Amino acid sequence: MLTRTGVRLAEWTTLRIGGPAPSFVEASARSDLYDAVAAADDAGEEVLVLGGGSNLVVGDDGFAGRVVHVASTGITVAGDACSGVEVVAEAGEDWDGLVAHAVASEWIGVEALSGIPGTVGAVPIQNVGAYGQDVAETIAQVHVFDRLDRRPRTMFAADCAFGYRSSVFKRNPGRYVVGAVTFQFRPGSRGTPVQYAELAKTLGIAIGERALSSEVRQAVLGLRRTKGMVLDRADHDTWSAGSFFTNPLLAPDRLPEGAPSYPQPDGTIKTSAAWLIERAGFTKGYGNDRVRLSSKHSLALTNRGAACAEDVLSLAREIRGGVESTFGIGLDPEPVRVNCDL
Repeated sequence: MLTRTGVRLAEWTTLRIGGPAPSFVEASARSDLYDAVAAADDAGEEVLVLGGGSNLVVGDDGFAGRVVHVASTGITVAGDACSGVEVVAEAGEDWDGLVAHAVASEWIGVEALSGIPGTVGAVPIQNVGAYGQDVAETIAQVHVFDRLDRRPRTMFAADCAFGYRSSVFKRNPGRYVVGAVTFQFRPGSRGTPVQYAELAKTLGIAIGERALSSEVRQAVLGLRRTKGMVLDRADHDTWSAGSFFTNPLLAPDRLPEGAPSYPQPDGTIKTSAAWLIERAGFTKGYGNDRVRLSSKHSLALTNRGAACAEDVLSLAREIRGGVESTFGIGLDPEPVRVNCDL
């Protein structure tokens, strides 16, 4: 476990924004992670657990407490039977690296989640999803340190209360520190049935059909690149926190005319935040020379090289206010905000 001082958090977020951290701990093992958080709690210090920094907006004043960077790695096959493959991944593992490993090993269920930046420890918190797959569909257990009970715990999928971009971890911010995730993958070379129209069209198949998981991965990576959603230091369209707003869940009678409609099991309708943003007058590239919507994807607020947190938040407020005044629909921000808010 290594401790540093004076680290600038902009260097640790994909938005490349964030002030200083006086105490920065590198936790290279699960036990180090738990010990560092427990020690900070004992000392009465605030704690920021930092993974890949891909879903994070850090304020310009930084974070005054202890930052614990999750650097624990390792992928272990815990069980392998005809019914599935049980794989334990440490929280600091690169998420897309795990997806690539799964595809190469012919483990299916996450191939459509290719190219998403960040670490394994972050994916259960948001119940990360894309192109018709949600990570909750493959999670068997989440191994955590419970800061309230002050002990390590293993939480089964049912305990995690997964929902759309949500979980018990997100609904109880700060309580649980994810140390590792156990996945249950199905064996096979063909991925799960493709449910997302854009992906099916790219693959040249009908919705509900299956394709080789390797082909699904390459198709998803291609689609994400066209939207600036694969990290590239040379491309400012990728200097973002990913999708800044979640897709709203609405009562059927609140759906705007012509808006995309995705019925949900609970009777609500999920619609497209990007559609609402663009129809409210905020087209791709909207903004200024410091911060603007990506030229490729209207859900990503991008740092053009010299932005600060307040620049990003100001644009986010403008967009959210414009959508609300046009449609009467409030957009919920997706990234975690640290020492800043809308």
